[in-house]
Amino acid sequence: MFESIRRARLQREGLSCGKTRRKHQEGDFIDEMRTHPAGTVAAYLFFFIGIGLLMRLGTQVEDGLPAVTWLHMMYAAAIGFAMVVHERVALRPEICDNGVLLLVLGTIFTHLALVVLMLDAPFAQSWGKTLKAIVLPHAFAPVVLSVILGRRIGLFGAIYATLLGVLVCISISAPTYMATSALLGFTGVLLTKRVRRRNRLFMAGLYIGLVATAYSLLLHEAAGVIMEEKIGRMVGGPLIISILSGVVVGGLLPVLESVFGVTTDVSWLELGDLNHPLMRRLSIEAPGTYHHSLVVANLSEAAAESIAASASMCRVCAYFHDIGKLSKPEYFIENMDPSANPHDDLTPRMSALVIIAHVKDGVDLAIKHNLNSRIIDVIEQHHGNSLAYFFYRQALDQKAEVERMAKLGKAKEDDVPQVSEETFRYPGPRPQFKESAIISLADAVESASRTLEKPNASRIETMIKDIVQARMMDGQLDECDLTIAELARIKASFAKTLLSMMHGRIKYQKAIESKPSREETKAPAVAEDEGTAETSKIVEASFTGGTITAETPVKKPRTRKSPPASAA
Repeated sequence: MFESIRRARLQREGLSCGKTRRKHQEGDFIDEMRTHPAGTVAAYLFFFIGIGLLMRLGTQVEDGLPAVTWLHMMYAAAIGFAMVVHERVALRPEICDNGVLLLVLGTIFTHLALVVLMLDAPFAQSWGKTLKAIVLPHAFAPVVLSVILGRRIGLFGAIYATLLGVLVCISISAPTYMATSALLGFTGVLLTKRVRRRNRLFMAGLYIGLVATAYSLLLHEAAGVIMEEKIGRMVGGPLIISILSGVVVGGLLPVLESVFGVTTDVSWLELGDLNHPLMRRLSIEAPGTYHHSLVVANLSEAAAESIAASASMCRVCAYFHDIGKLSKPEYFIENMDPSANPHDDLTPRMSALVIIAHVKDGVDLAIKHNLNSRIIDVIEQHHGNSLAYFFYRQALDQKAEVERMAKLGKAKEDDVPQVSEETFRYPGPRPQFKESAIISLADAVESASRTLEKPNASRIETMIKDIVQARMMDGQLDECDLTIAELARIKASFAKTLLSMMHGRIKYQKAIESKPSREETKAPAVAEDEGTAETSKIVEASFTGGTITAETPVKKPRTRKSPPASAA
């Protein structure tokens, strides 16, 4: 309310346009509950209350089943305690907030609820106990969690869906249920490594169904009831249920991603469409930034692969990390006209503010176009709170010059500008996760690589080492979880990728088919040689990527140099 009044007053005075910049992550009640311990306690409390209800429903699927006793509750409490300890000790980095925890617990609860519903279905009443244990959707929770959160969480779901399922499904023999659930659940996790297309989920369901079918035949044979059950049920039931599980998981993924704010590799590949309106604008209005973003995407994707981070996420976020430059593309060196540097008309402080503003402008554009929250995080963090050193150094030089003039009596003491380092720093925050840190380093490395003369392996490796060391000394990597070993692999990946991009070309010379005779006059011979030489240059340029420059008067360069690529 008070902010609105202040903004209206500034607008009346002509000091504000009346518009407010969009903000990312307002820090409201929901964001607070994502990390608050009360949210964690509430999630576990509701989960175990739900498990208790499912245990009571499990006793009603058939007549004559024993009621739930305090002994069963003690079993459930022991498994629940093990589950909480397992999550807090081994999986804390993966289950980073209460939203992810709610997704894990909700998926396991839904899995067990589907199992109870199938056991209570009318068509299941005529099935034998062995067949009931096989046709249940044992792979549902493991596959969902493995695809969305990774295979470690998938195994977590398989383990506790099995242990708690034994208590819920008391109408089925405990050893039979435990063995079947563990077999199919772990098979589902095994088959869902790096699912990048939705048809992979159908194929995973098919393979799980084949395993379930083979196990069904063996289990019925071992139990001595294979002749009592219809072959269609033994073979078709497990196969159909497993395939349906894969299809249902594929359909649920977009819903789960939207509700819980997570993104799978499938969605990252869909988001990496270069025909996105922002990318099309970037390619037309800021082609230099567009090419820079593509190279950063290649660098960061290869580096992420080397440390088992999310390569798809790195590529897509790198595409969009500099979209804020669309506001003033001509102020950035990669888009700048060499004959007209707009920074010549600005003070170093104003130039730094224009360059730094591309972070906030990028966040504003990303929110406006409903980009993924991780992309917005990378836009905010890819410069951290680093220093725009080129303009900061320029401001210090100007200050020193004015101080010198003041000592000579040619300027006043009041004319000495005040230079604060904080004015020349980006707003931050620093990179908070591995992928953001990788893109931050790749952005700096790609920009600096443009300044290398005659790049070779030694110079590239030295440049990368200096950049990473400078970022570490400035504290830009303090808040992400990259290790020293991972940084070494990232540097090696950067060097390999850059060396392959900046390799040299063989200079091909045009073959001379015949030599001119001595009887020919010198004038035509000279003209022919000049033409041959010019053609040779053009052919050579076509292979080397060089340019042919005409002998035209060269414009006198301006006194102020353009900022280096790393300043942007």
